[in-house]
Parts: sequence; structure tokens; C-alpha cells
Amino acid sequence: MSPDQSQTAYAASAADLALRALDALRGIGGTAMVAEHVESADDPKAALAAIRVVGADLFAPCLLGDTVFSPQDAAAVTQSFAVFPPAVSTPPPPPEGAAEPWLVAWRDWATATLLARFTDPAATAEPVDALGTDDAPGPQLGGGVLAPRPAGAPALSEPEHGPATASAHAAGIDTGWQRWSVRMGQLSPLALPGLEGAVQDAARAAPLALARGAVRAVLRRDFPTAARIVRWLALLSAEGVSVPFDPAPLVEHLRLHGGGPRLALDVAIAARLLALNLETP
Repeated sequence: MSPDQSQTAYAASAADLALRALDALRGIGGTAMVAEHVESADDPKAALAAIRVVGADLFAPCLLGDTVFSPQDAAAVTQSFAVFPPAVSTPPPPPEGAAEPWLVAWRDWATATLLARFTDPAATAEPVDALGTDDAPGPQLGGGVLAPRPAGAPALSEPEHGPATASAHAAGIDTGWQRWSVRMGQLSPLALPGLEGAVQDAARAAPLALARGAVRAVLRRDFPTAARIVRWLALLSAEGVSVPFDPAPLVEHLRLHGGGPRLALDVAIAARLLALNLETP
């Protein structure tokens, strides 16, 4: 199989798995969607790669609905880490290092964190490290670190956001709101309950920038980016953080005008988040 054919197979498999996750979020389908995806695949390796692409969103039906994460699904996710192991050490954040490996490392950490939470009662409780340092090693499953926690978080260059992003400013990874909101969208799998850390703190510190980024993406008809960014607004709204506008109409707009399983899953997750009340009593 040529590289182009491999990429096409991986993309198709990821789209199929996203659709399975969407069905599970809606209460449709079997009880072991991830395992079934691998078992029914013509290319099992592509199916395992798809698990890493969809990542933490595979746990959305459990976090936001009544679905139970099955042992078969846990085994499939664990196998995906064995076949496609993360780097032993986390890549440095930009600009010190390339952005893409760093983004992948954060998404892998989110997947491993939720896997440990849902499958291993003895999973190590990871300390909250709001500064995004390497002090917290990462989620552990069966005694080993499955995916180490990266350092840093996207940060705005505008000073109005104050000390909440000071550590990221010191790391030299500041950007304007346009680029920053896109980068936060690339980390949208972390816009789920229970993935506390530097990235969620960065989102809480800059709801206006997220709102501006979501509106900009809609005006540019970049609906996939808009859906990813609006997930952060939905999470903040559920937590009781003041956001510049009600995200619900934008979520509905994206539901009506967007297309594709990945976008549909992002929109469905945002809608479920808006129905939650995650405010601290």
C-alpha cells in the first residue's frame, strides 16, 4: 500500500470510529464500539491508528452519557498505545519545539488519563499541575506511565489575561488570539470534564479570545475549526465561567451547516456539555 493509500485508509477509519462514538453518545449501537471497530476492520493497523486520532473523545459517551466503557474497549485502546507508542519523553512546547508533536502528546495524555480513570481502580491519581511542568509524570496503568504529561500550554500575547498565563508567557509560546484559538481547537479533545491542567486553565483565562476565534472560523466557513473551538466555550459555560455569548445557537448552526462524522461528534459533545452543570458548589 502506497503512503497516499495508507493516509486515505487511516482517515476513513478515523471517520468511521468518530461515527461509532457519535452513535454511542446518542445511545445507539453496541456496548464495545472501539473493539468492534478494530475487529471488523479490513486493516486492523489503520483501526488502531484511528483510536489514537479520535482519542479522548471515545470516552465522551461515558463522561456525558450513560455508556459504560467496556473491558474490550479498554483492551483495544491499550493495544493502540502498544502498536503506536508515544515518545518516552514529551516534546518541548513551541517555539522551542515543533507544534504538532507537542499537540499529539497532549492528546495522547488525555486519552491515557481517561483510560486509566475508567479501567484501573488502582490508577495513580495524577496531581494537578496548573503550570504544566514535568513534575506530574502522567497517567499510570498497571504500574507504568502510558503517556507522559507535556509541559506548557497555548498562551495569548495580550496582557489583559493576566497571571493565569504567566508561565506560558515565560516559556515564550505567546500568540495572538487568531492563532491561539486555532491551537486551542487542535486541543479540543481536552475540552472534557476531568482533564484538569494547564490547557483547561488557559481556556478559562481567555473566553473572549475563544469566542472571537469561533466567530472568525464560522465567518470563514471553517466549520470544523469552529466546532472544535466552541467545545471550549461549552465547557466553560457548563463550569459557570462567563462567556461573551450563549454558545447554544452557534452549536445549532454548526449542527445544521457542518458535515462529516468528526464535526458532528464535536458538535454533539458541545451540546451535551451545554446541558451539564459543572459549577463548583
